[in-house]
Amino acid sequence: MASTVLMKSQDNSRSPGTVGRDTIFSLGHSPDPDDAFMFYAMAAKKINLRGYKFEHQLEDIQTLNERALRGELHISAISIHAYASVTDKYALLPCGASMGDGYGPLIVTNQTPETSESSDFLRDKTIAVPGKLTSAFLALQLYLGSFKHVVVPFDRIFETVKIGQADAGLLIHEGQLTYADAGFRKILDLGEWWKTRTGLPLPLGGNVLRKDIPPEIQRDLLTIVRASIEFGLAHRAEAVEHSMPYARNMDSVLASKFIGMYVNDYTRDYGETGRQAIQRFLGEACAAGYIDRDFAIEFVR
Repeated sequence: MASTVLMKSQDNSRSPGTVGRDTIFSLGHSPDPDDAFMFYAMAAKKINLRGYKFEHQLEDIQTLNERALRGELHISAISIHAYASVTDKYALLPCGASMGDGYGPLIVTNQTPETSESSDFLRDKTIAVPGKLTSAFLALQLYLGSFKHVVVPFDRIFETVKIGQADAGLLIHEGQLTYADAGFRKILDLGEWWKTRTGLPLPLGGNVLRKDIPPEIQRDLLTIVRASIEFGLAHRAEAVEHSMPYARNMDSVLASKFIGMYVNDYTRDYGETGRQAIQRFLGEACAAGYIDRDFAIEFVR
């Protein structure tokens, strides 16, 4: 039940056992307001779950990426970068995308740059990154090439730079809106750079479904996830309110702004532009040697 878009995949998936309608489906997503918004209707049973049961497992995106490598979750949020490594096990849902359309992960510092050229400033600096499987890390590789980095949890980026363990930080999640209040200045917006260079949105995250699930159940699960996203967009105020416990250092106005950045028309459906963006992003990464395996991009139909 999948449509292939890119290169041929190697098949080294494990056999995770029989999956049926009575399975309790594990659903992994990050404890962030945009993911909470997307899955609100499922968590609160605001939509028809068609008799299926779900266990929501909240983990940071790097952990979800690593769990996807092991094929542990039935449905999971994932970095588009990491998806290239799990195409033998998972197909992308055509809904649930997080795209930065002219905006995206930021490089920030608390230093005073000696040059206005961001690449020159960053060239010999150590950058704190939230995980090597994140799309933000891959985008920075495409921009900068090889660079010195230290991997820390995304919510420790500011601290790591402040105490001098890194010269700059790569921000995902709410840090993109709160960095100035935390005493940092922006060096580079990777989403803006990518849009200017390619005319495309920067594909950051998506949701995947395990390919061992029978086709008729895949269709049901896709319908449920899509309905949850549509419910949140149609009942924005209550979905934002549900998301507030996950809105670190943000009031409702800022949280709503952040959600609007990453839950939008691309989240409803990648569309041709979104699919083209994934092809371009991962294709360039392959050509540059940052992805060292063959893979096939597949969408659940």
